[in-house]
Amino acid sequence: MRFKHNKVIIIGICGGTCSGKSTVSEKLKEHYKNLGVNKINTDSYYKDHFDLSFKERSKINFDHPDSIDFELLVNDLNSLVNNKSIKEPVYSYKTHKRLKTTQTLKPKKIIILEGLHIFCNSELISLIDFGLFLDLDSHSRLTRRIKRDIKERGRTEVEVINRFNDMCEPMYQKFIYPSRTNANVIINNAQKSINDIINLIDEFI
Repeated sequence: MRFKHNKVIIIGICGGTCSGKSTVSEKLKEHYKNLGVNKINTDSYYKDHFDLSFKERSKINFDHPDSIDFELLVNDLNSLVNNKSIKEPVYSYKTHKRLKTTQTLKPKKIIILEGLHIFCNSELISLIDFGLFLDLDSHSRLTRRIKRDIKERGRTEVEVINRFNDMCEPMYQKFIYPSRTNANVIINNAQKSINDIINLIDEFI
């Protein structure tokens, strides 16, 4: 398909932890691959805390919007929009810090921006051409997070539950869920197929 204009398109995918952001983003990336797609996860832009110990970093509330280096993220997005390559940070969930390596991203037609906090910053909101919020209940999100974090991030079930109750869900209710009003479309995962989502995007852009 062809978009209505030639500018770089930024598609924002938001929602609570384990709401399906990555799944939707990957399917959109596959669908639009012939146009050229960069997928950026805002987790890569967590502020760098290399000077803190692992124990200290483990106590950081990464679900609060203040955990994101919005200035760097906005600058990088503007660079891509203006046909300039960027050095995207690489973040380690296991150590809670940025790695020394970076990933070079060259400009492409579409940027898929995925993350909890994409509707919590006015500059970021102004850059997003189409924003989608995935609304999923807390029980389902916690169940998914337990499975993911045990398998992929080396956490224990108790650690996952405690972090969800102490940080994830309070920040979701205070910041993430209210920010859904900045999305173009709010959907329940069970209500829309990926084809429905693609049709919505194509109508908007």
